[in-house]
Amino acid sequence: MQKPTWKSTLKGYLYLLPALLILIVFSIYPIIKSFLMSFYTDYDFFNDTVNAYGFENFTKLFQDPNFITALKNTGIFVIGVVPLSIIISLAIAVLLNSKIKLSGFFRTIYFLPFVTSVVAVAIVWSWIFHSDYGLLNYALGLFGIDPINWLTNPTYAMPALIILSIWKGLGFNIIIFLAGLQNIGNQYYLAAKVDGASAWYRFKHITLPLLSPTMFFVSIISIINAFKVFDEIFALFNGRPGPANSALTVVYYVYQKFYEEWEFGLASAAAFVLFIIIFLFTIIQLIVGKKFVHYN
Repeated sequence: MQKPTWKSTLKGYLYLLPALLILIVFSIYPIIKSFLMSFYTDYDFFNDTVNAYGFENFTKLFQDPNFITALKNTGIFVIGVVPLSIIISLAIAVLLNSKIKLSGFFRTIYFLPFVTSVVAVAIVWSWIFHSDYGLLNYALGLFGIDPINWLTNPTYAMPALIILSIWKGLGFNIIIFLAGLQNIGNQYYLAAKVDGASAWYRFKHITLPLLSPTMFFVSIISIINAFKVFDEIFALFNGRPGPANSALTVVYYVYQKFYEEWEFGLASAAAFVLFIIIFLFTIIQLIVGKKFVHYN
């Protein structure tokens, strides 16, 4: 193996330069700018001049009942979406990984919602959730359950959002789980069958441990995406955060403060708080993952 030289190192950085420029312009600079803006207490947007700095935005943020509501709703959404999404997608991936007919067709069908426009998905689900002629209420009516106002009742707005989000994100998780399942050697299952292990025993003691790195990756990505939910809310509730702010999340709060109310410092402070929350959850997952993740 050749030792790196100045010429080869410079050549490597030149190859990386386009990607680094995009990363700096569209990711790193906005993060730094948003962090600095969170301390703007007197900001002239039109002239781009800052007259005063301070921590007033953070104080005001935690005194705002709407932000507290957004934090609670975001927590409920994460708890409602992530575990169910992982369990359902894992179950479907295991079925698709078995030798069933038209498995390729079903993989495509399950992945379609993930690549479909959120607006198109929201239009379809708005019809499904419709209180008068929605498909879901029709199905519930077959069991004698009265129609539910999914999109206009604050009690059911969050469950409706959770259902849509789980359905929308299943495809990505299924593909990742399938990739992980196909990397597990068949010799483990053959040896277990020789020993008389049941299907559940093989799943519990072979599939789950060997799939733990994949599950760890999916859980991190799912939690980060759940904390950043916005598109589904905006599209499903026609540009509002649900009835009586029942679907208001932290990202939607940032959107309201920044684009609707022009409170740039407050919006940046909320975005920074969300960043800290996601960062802490990721660190906790990385620490816990070291104990439970088994690598082949």
